[in-house]
Amino acid sequence: MTPPAPTGTPSAVPNPRHERSQVFTAKVSRIRHRFEVRYSWHPGCPVAPSRLRLITMTYRGFDHKVHTGRMVANAAAAGKLIAVFRKLFEMRYPIRRMVPVDAYHGSDYASIEADNTSSFNCRNATGSSSWSEHAYGLAVDLNPCENPYVAADGSEAHPRCRKFVDRGLQGPGIIHAGDQVVLAFASVGWGWGGTWQGARDYQHFSANGR
Repeated sequence: MTPPAPTGTPSAVPNPRHERSQVFTAKVSRIRHRFEVRYSWHPGCPVAPSRLRLITMTYRGFDHKVHTGRMVANAAAAGKLIAVFRKLFEMRYPIRRMVPVDAYHGSDYASIEADNTSSFNCRNATGSSSWSEHAYGLAVDLNPCENPYVAADGSEAHPRCRKFVDRGLQGPGIIHAGDQVVLAFASVGWGWGGTWQGARDYQHFSANGR
């Protein structure tokens, strides 16, 4: 059963200190307690909690206000992700929500339903028995409703997101081939799932392009 979305999602509320600020801020913290990743990490995962970092950073919401979000990612990727999200902030790209998937008890489905932007989640790749790049904290799903995972047969698992299977749509948060968002990730060497053959993952960016 899909766990319910959490109440009082932190990033859905503007941070008064940043509401009028046009300055991007970011801070990197160690994962000091197993409790911080109690749903997204488990024994047997390909990275230890000590190799993960919590990135706390500002972003622009769909409400045109500045919010403070949190993202757990691989320590080796933290600097590159900050560089990318700084560019997204400067280009005024809107992000719906940014909290670790632990807010959804580690459920990728529930995180997507909430249109949540996230990175680390120790899980297999969709439709595979192999680790996802998210299991290493080396991938980001960005506005996953506006940018859905579309199976090779054209299907999409989230009814409220299905209209975005039409990639001819224009609108806030939608990613298109060669746009500024794709170029921002490409500037740090990350590839986009929107160029895959067969299934296409328009929300997905990763260090190795997979």
